[in-house]
Parts: sequence; structure tokens; C-alpha cells
Amino acid sequence: MPGGKRGLVAPQNTFLENIVRRSSESSFLLGNAQIVDWPVVYSNDGFCKLSGYHRADVMQKSSTCSFMYGELTDKKTIEKVRQTFDNYESNCFEVLLYKKNRTPVWFYMQIAPIRNEHEKVVLFLCTFKDITLFKQPIEDDSTKGWTKFARLTRALTNSRSVLQQLTPMNKTEVVHKHSRLAEVLQLGSDILPQYKQEAPKTPPHIILHYCAFKTTWDWVILILTFYTAIMVPYNVSFKTKQNNIAWLVLDSVVDVIFLVDIVLNFHTTFVGPGGEVISDPKLIRMNYLKTWFVIDLLSCLPYDIINAFENVDEGISSLFSSLKVVRLLRLGRVARKLDHYLEYGAAVLVLLVCVFGLVAHWLACIWYSIGDYEVIDEATNTIQIDSWLYQLALSIGTPYRYNSSAGIWEGGPSKDSLYVSSLYFTMTSLTTIGFGNIAPTTDVEKMFSVAMMMVGSCSVPRLYCAALVAAIAIPG
Repeated sequence: MPGGKRGLVAPQNTFLENIVRRSSESSFLLGNAQIVDWPVVYSNDGFCKLSGYHRADVMQKSSTCSFMYGELTDKKTIEKVRQTFDNYESNCFEVLLYKKNRTPVWFYMQIAPIRNEHEKVVLFLCTFKDITLFKQPIEDDSTKGWTKFARLTRALTNSRSVLQQLTPMNKTEVVHKHSRLAEVLQLGSDILPQYKQEAPKTPPHIILHYCAFKTTWDWVILILTFYTAIMVPYNVSFKTKQNNIAWLVLDSVVDVIFLVDIVLNFHTTFVGPGGEVISDPKLIRMNYLKTWFVIDLLSCLPYDIINAFENVDEGISSLFSSLKVVRLLRLGRVARKLDHYLEYGAAVLVLLVCVFGLVAHWLACIWYSIGDYEVIDEATNTIQIDSWLYQLALSIGTPYRYNSSAGIWEGGPSKDSLYVSSLYFTMTSLTTIGFGNIAPTTDVEKMFSVAMMMVGSCSVPRLYCAALVAAIAIPG
């Protein structure tokens, strides 16, 4: 693909790509040198065909191939192989291993440690070649009583790949057949590709999606997205007009930053479906236009500035306030950003607590909107005494009053008190505590409370489990 460089994550690892690309005529394993027993992290098709195991069977087993040992495998060779891994050395052995169907096969096994740019061994490369043809015919339980010729015939039949290698080739074919992989498999330090970090080359105006600047910028966008996720539902539900200049300036700055983020996204690389880093400007723009552009554009429109004007029609103001909810779709990016932290127990606990608080905040805004809609019957202009807002106003001594001159209802609790009470109710409902001092009374309120308790019954056990995992994972 034009402008593409391989690598799902950054900095990119060029070693595995080089080996896999040259693996058409070899059988090899890659083992993790940083974990006990050196588990297999990659097995090519050649090894799977040679051993009879599927790739899924081989993964996470020891790179020493201990799962292929049998009764005829030499104990001294097994000990030498293990010492080679223990000492991070390069060595080669002739070892008798067993296929999945328990057929014994002689292998020429080469082991080489792979070092990163800090000279630290991070992988082991183990290559295998079937040399059964060149060894004495193996006598096992299935061949006892056979003549030497019969055992040799069986060895030849089971080593078709070796027979193919013995097929005469002229000098020209040998030259063409020779590839750099053969040199790589000699495990020389001057030939073996280094397990290193390598950044792809990009045009001057293209930003790598994992560079320091973009990473910092993404964290800024992440924080502002959380700010938006908190303030947007509150402003929409409580119908607040940003008359405070400080808040209006802050929200305007947020809108400008989101607008700048759109411009940067048109010049930022992305990971293609094949795992390649796409740096072609045309492909970047087309990809962004097809994915996040519309959502990002709607999220950066200055709704708060429009709502700040007093002469704006109430219907238009409500429409713009509702459109602000589109900004919450940016949380999809937050989920992708935090995904790689989910392997840590403490991080999972903190993340679940934040999500739990955010969901409680959203539900509190919805709970207030239900009460605000039902407390005053606009058709008859009367107060609904069974609404939870009316009951709350009476309990805290701030009842609603009817202004006959203006023909409207006034008074009631302050917005701060209403939000705190709403959040208190949603928290007690989600945790299935429910003290009862704030309770649903109307049918709509009861239905919403049932749905909220169902959400709580699903989320709270997960929170408890995450707390348990974090307590086990954190020392002390």
C-alpha cells in the first residue's frame, strides 16, 4: 500500500517481519526470553508441518520443545538445550524429538538469542531441519522386528522434504534458490536482523500517531472529552445558559481545541487493516472523512455561545443544547485509548470507578429531567404534588409558589441542591441501597428507577470483582 510501513504499535518491531517474510523454506519458533520457561510467541507454518502440531497447540509452550521430548530423547542433549536458554547463548544440537503422532524424528536444532538496541536478550530464534535421513534408522516400538532396510525405507518415506532437498539442481538454480534466509539461519551476528525500534519515514507535514507530541495532544483531548462528558448532560438537563463569562470562555477554548484536533487528524498517520502505518496524505484524509470527521465536527460547534444570548428562541436554544449530546460519542476514542491499561488490576478498578461515577452522573441528569418535566402540568398550569421534586422542595423548606401576576410557578430548590439530590438518589439506586428519603412516585419515575436498578445489578458485581483483583495484584 502506498505510503505504508509495517507495524501495529510504535515503535515498530522490524525483526518479526523480516523473519516471517523469509520463512518460506524454513521451520522456526520464536520464544519470549523475558518469561519463565521461554514460551513460544510465534510458530511458522513450516514448523507446524514438520512437527504435526497446530499453531494454537504450540503457542505458550516452552521454546525448548519439551512438549516434543520422548523416551528416546537424549537426557544430556535436553540438559544442554536448557543450559543454552539459561545462559542466553547461541548453539546447535542434533536432537531426537517426537511429532504429535509420536513418530520419532531427528532434528538439527539451532538456537540464537535476539538482542534489542540495549543489548538485552528479548527473544530466542529456534530453527529446525529434519535430518532423519542422515541418521541411523530409529528403532521404536512400532519398528521392532523390522529389517534394517525396512526401517530405512520408512525413514525415507517420512522425510520427503529432505528427499526434495537432495534432488539434483544445476548451478543456476542453486544461485536463484539461495536467499538471505539461508544466511540468517546461520545465526551470525552480522546477518541476524536486530530486534530494534525503527520509525517510518513520513512526509514533512504528516504526524506519526505515536510521536511524543501526538501522545500529549491525545491526553489533552482525553481530559477535555471527560470534561465534556460531565458538563454536556448537566447543561442540557438543567437548561443552563452560560452567562458566566469565565465558563463561556473556557467552553469556547474547548471548542477551539476540538477544531484544531480536526485539522491535526487530517495530517496524522493511522494503522491500516493489515497492520501497516498509513502515511499517505490522501489515504489519511479519506479515512478520517469516513470515520470520525462528522462526529468531531458536530462536537466542536460553539453551542454555548449561541445559548448565551438572551434573545435566542427557547426552541432553537433547546435544539442546540440537545445537539451537544453528540459530543459524548467522542468517548469511543477514550475507550480505545485506555484499552491497553486493562491488563492491570488497579487500572481496571480506577477505570470502573470512573465509569460508574460517570454513569451515575448521566442518570442523575435524566432523573432530574423527568422530575422537571412532570412537576408542573403545562396544560393546566398546576403543580403535581406526587412528583419527587415537589416532595423534595417541601422536605428542605423551599416549596414552589405560584406567581399570579406572572402566571408562573416560582421557588423550589436551587439547581445545586437538585443536582446533589439527583446524584445521591442514582448512587443509592445503582448500589441497591435506597434509603427511601428520595423515592419515585409517578409511573415514569418508577419505570426509570427499575431500569436504573437493573443497570446497577450488572455493574456493581463487576466493580466488586475488580476491587478484589486489584487487592490481590497490588503488593501489601
